[in-house]
Amino acid sequence: MEQRTVGCSGLRVSRIGLATHTWGSQTDSDDAAGQLVAFAEAGGTLVETSPAYSGGIAQRILADLFGDVIGRDEFVLSASAGVVAQIDAPLVELESGVPTPETTRPTIDASRRTLLRQLDRTLLELGTDHLDIWTVAAWDPRTPLDEIAATLDYAVRSGRVRYAGVSGFGAWQLASLAAIAPVVVAQTAYSLLAREAEDDFVPAARHHGVGVIATAPLSGGILTGKYRNGVPADSRGADEATAAEIRLRLDDRATRVVDALVTAADGLGTSPLAVALAWIRDRAGIASMFVGARDIGQLTGVMAAETLELPRAIAAALDDVSARAE
Repeated sequence: MEQRTVGCSGLRVSRIGLATHTWGSQTDSDDAAGQLVAFAEAGGTLVETSPAYSGGIAQRILADLFGDVIGRDEFVLSASAGVVAQIDAPLVELESGVPTPETTRPTIDASRRTLLRQLDRTLLELGTDHLDIWTVAAWDPRTPLDEIAATLDYAVRSGRVRYAGVSGFGAWQLASLAAIAPVVVAQTAYSLLAREAEDDFVPAARHHGVGVIATAPLSGGILTGKYRNGVPADSRGADEATAAEIRLRLDDRATRVVDALVTAADGLGTSPLAVALAWIRDRAGIASMFVGARDIGQLTGVMAAETLELPRAIAAALDDVSARAE
């Protein structure tokens, strides 16, 4: 798999990153092991996790795999902090399997205390002395920007973090922090159905030498074409927790984009999923993307995008059909 430099740093990552948000909920430990090994064998290096995924279970599965299946040093490991969820409950409470209501309500907290506490806990649970990428998971209007900047700087200088970043920030928020902190990576939602990042976010990142990693590049699975003929029973659109969000995106524009992807995929002998990911991969300023998979079959489909060469005419056609109304 091709490796790319992130922004103006010396950090190099695979241009497809493995997200672990399904681990522990939709993906069991055996499937997770198969994914991680297959990803590494294909040359993938960038792996992302979070203490907020599946109440911390995803992170623990990854830690077990590092110890038993594959070496942690094989990967560029990315994790985040700043969202307080079940993982922050006392360990005895987690082991009991009966978390209190207070531990199941995620809240944003990017204070120095919380960020460093979560960083230390993540390092402990993953059995490593450093993270390659550590991101503030969301903008926190209650915490002074100088405090967040100082915390990122301290984490890097202490050696526990190699490169600092942000996720879920707006363009002005990224620019404000990058001007005073060692921000190297910025994660943002970006897909054929979510192109708002092109307006200000990607230009702001480029100006500050920050590399962009696209999240949700398949727009919740819509761009795979799975919803063309209804809502599959095993899809996110059928899940009560995410159904409303998915169905809200299933509008006329989404139909046009998915139809264009299917046409392009048929002509190229591949899948709509691979075409959608190849389009994102080739966008200016994109260093990598995080893509999750429930099983090894889905991951194999994702990895097909790595070798797909998207003709300029098809890329241009997708640009046109996915353009937002003025």
